[in-house]
Amino acid sequence: MARDFFTMDDFDLSGRTVLLRVDINSPIDPATGELLNDARIREHLTTIRELRGSKVVLLAHQSRPGKDDFTTLEVHADRIGALLGRPVQYVPSLFGRPAIDAIDAMHLGDVIVLENTRFYSEEDALADAKLEKMAKTHIVSRLAPHADYFVLDAFAAAHRAQPSLVGFCEVLPSLAGRVMERELTMLAQAVQQPERPKIALLGGVKADDSIAVARHMLEKDLVDSVLTSGGVANLFLDAAGIDPGKPTTDFMRREVEDYEAHRAMCKELLARFPGRIFRPTDVVLDDEGTRRPVPVSALPAKWPVYDIGLDTIAHYVEEIRRAKTIFFNGPAGVFELEPFSVGTRELLTAIAEADAFSIVGGGHTVAAVEQLGLSDRIDHVSTGGGALINFLAGKELPLVTALKHSYKKFAKTNK
Repeated sequence: MARDFFTMDDFDLSGRTVLLRVDINSPIDPATGELLNDARIREHLTTIRELRGSKVVLLAHQSRPGKDDFTTLEVHADRIGALLGRPVQYVPSLFGRPAIDAIDAMHLGDVIVLENTRFYSEEDALADAKLEKMAKTHIVSRLAPHADYFVLDAFAAAHRAQPSLVGFCEVLPSLAGRVMERELTMLAQAVQQPERPKIALLGGVKADDSIAVARHMLEKDLVDSVLTSGGVANLFLDAAGIDPGKPTTDFMRREVEDYEAHRAMCKELLARFPGRIFRPTDVVLDDEGTRRPVPVSALPAKWPVYDIGLDTIAHYVEEIRRAKTIFFNGPAGVFELEPFSVGTRELLTAIAEADAFSIVGGGHTVAAVEQLGLSDRIDHVSTGGGALINFLAGKELPLVTALKHSYKKFAKTNK
């Protein structure tokens, strides 16, 4: 596949100082400050280990201001060190004198972690600014002179344009790290895959995002059919004139911005693409923690819809078995509650067993895949939530745009 951005194969990085922007935003217990899951940290180990002949300066964020888990990157540095089997220094500074001194004192093979990029006001204040303006921010103007290359490995944040993510692409040769490269390669492969049928299973509560994905994929004929579940299905059911019931629609109206506009969009898609958008024929209600299966003809209900029913599962599994390419984003039900995990479990298991090229993504989906032990049986488990959704919706990812910009600007320095 022809590339229009640099990867780590394009330069000899040994003996160089590398700024490595990763996405290790992780769940943290606010009471103890302990990491609850290090999956995102482990994702980046391949890139970090490959840079063992360099001086590696890690840039990353954790949560956002106002959240209980908005904290320093000290525990992240400790975990990276434990996983690498060698000390990794945490520097409680982002671009101040302690940070600069720490970089200048590094030896080959050293890894240091600078402070949470979101502690710094320009990270948010200048989000979406032009690259030229981002290049003048404190983080870029202070750190860039002390580095030779910028390696961008934060695919999970690829839908965001902030100085620590894209600003360095204006002033340093910028390369896709191994996580970023694999994500873009696998997603492009799935979209360009010629074998049919292609299907997209869209669930979860972020129905507004998934509707944009359904629209793009159907309009561009990237998939033959869309199978809905979770909150996405509830919205399509409502659009088809099937009221799920007050508890469900009240929840959906809270979760989906401009609910009526998205309901109208669903109605339009059902009319434009008849027979290509599948909705559940039966669902499972939450009767105070007990499963209550009902056909959709029995709706509306006084209990909330928490899962898809067995008939719908059987239908969707049959579609999965026929498919040659499968996209899956968002759980089919309230997977965290065992009685309502059946739909998600059965669909993901069918995908793992299918003779198809499969991609799954989204935070809750990835957690479900790991919990079920299916990671090694699915072609690609994406680290991206919003980034994956934006890619599948046909939107340009700011990080990819920035990498392409750097490629054009620094192509002559290649090799």
